[in-house]
Amino acid sequence: MSVKFWIVVLGLSLSLGVALSPRAAELPDFHLTVKDGRFTPEKLEVPAGRKFKLIVKNEGPGPEEFESSDLNREKLITAGNSVVIFIGPLDPGTYGFYGEFHPQTARGQIVAR
Repeated sequence: MSVKFWIVVLGLSLSLGVALSPRAAELPDFHLTVKDGRFTPEKLEVPAGRKFKLIVKNEGPGPEEFESSDLNREKLITAGNSVVIFIGPLDPGTYGFYGEFHPQTARGQIVAR
């Protein structure tokens, strides 16, 4: 491929990154950790009416899946890795979630106020 092609690709990539980064940076972020089949914290309070980033870190052992029919989200997190899940804006209320691989112990709630 020509140098001109790669310059155009790089230029588009940079312009899209600049256009998207400030938006993502403006979102508040909240953190969950899953370890030994349990989420910490089990209750997470977030602002109602505002979109946010949920960062879920899996400290293992093994994979876990963040699952929530209330939030219509499902995301696999391999051991030792983190994922970002964009959520909201939410109406005030309580939204349950659980870990698909440990549904009895990996449970929690997101409370929008």
